[in-house]
Amino acid sequence: MITIHQLLDNTKCFETIRTLRWPEAVSCPHCESDQITKQGKDDTQPDRQRYDCKACQRKFDDLTNTVFAGHHQPLKIWILCLYFMGLNLSNAQIAHELDLTEGDVQQMAQQLRSGIVAKKPEVILEGEVECDEVYVVAGHKGQPDAVKKKVA
Repeated sequence: MITIHQLLDNTKCFETIRTLRWPEAVSCPHCESDQITKQGKDDTQPDRQRYDCKACQRKFDDLTNTVFAGHHQPLKIWILCLYFMGLNLSNAQIAHELDLTEGDVQQMAQQLRSGIVAKKPEVILEGEVECDEVYVVAGHKGQPDAVKKKVA
């Protein structure tokens, strides 16, 4: 039986990450310098490029300072998890599709959501802004005087 994650290629995932992250040229995630040299590939993930920054002397790779950094699942599994989340599948369904435990999928989904929220731009209002005020009382629990009938 062929599963969906067997159809996705890690090489394409890393190429896509590079293109989205650095559309013009690779820059250091620490100092944003473009004085970068390639330093070979990662030993455990041969599609993961390593770099050396000449400006700040720090090393980094394709996933440094991203939501995908520092995790044991391959990048293609993360990308598929993100895709399935976009399809509004439950964690149980995602776990079944990716042959993972629900706990692993829960942790991955939580990490992906927090990464999305962290990158969400701040809302800046400008021009004419209108706002209505609404106050709704959901109940009077603990306030017996508030529910007494008023005598006219």
